[in-house]
Amino acid sequence: MVDAGMHAGAWIVSALGEQHRGTRGHDVPPVLERRFEHEALPHRRVLYATACRLTRNPADAEDLVQETFLRAYRGFASYAPETNIRAWLFTILHRARTDHFRKVSRSPRTVELLDQAPGVAPAQERLERGQEDLARALANLPEPFRTAVVLRDIQEFSYDEIAQITRVPVGTVMSRIHRGRTQLRQALKAAHAPTTHTT
Repeated sequence: MVDAGMHAGAWIVSALGEQHRGTRGHDVPPVLERRFEHEALPHRRVLYATACRLTRNPADAEDLVQETFLRAYRGFASYAPETNIRAWLFTILHRARTDHFRKVSRSPRTVELLDQAPGVAPAQERLERGQEDLARALANLPEPFRTAVVLRDIQEFSYDEIAQITRVPVGTVMSRIHRGRTQLRQALKAAHAPTTHTT
């Protein structure tokens, strides 16, 4: 993930220099660079958390977030001040994810989404297991359903905002959220069902 101790503007400029060295037309005026650092980069942690849930792979999530910020940095002059920059960034993230799917056909490998701290207190074990079950069920949802549920129930975007981010009608968004939630409930119910043993 982006080094939290690294100067935000320095990171994005460094990344641009490394990945787009020799390109032209991506120079950002200093005033826009300062605005980008102040307004856009504070969202990098929540974007990374969402990218982890969508990609199910920390390395892919890091690549996706970096690509999102590179695109946002290059296009920041077109961003309208005082509008919803969070939704704007998530729109770019979703498009970058879609572009990635068009380029490659491999499925991201499933990884554990929750950090496991050593020495978890016994009283917390049931809660930890419940969180793990939820993360696993979410990771196993079909991509369109997982994206819709994450944007609505975790990032708390409105239906209209999700429709704009994913470029589908609001009715489709509502359907995907409903179906995704239904599948989540079914998966969690199955995970918590008592195991029967036959002799």
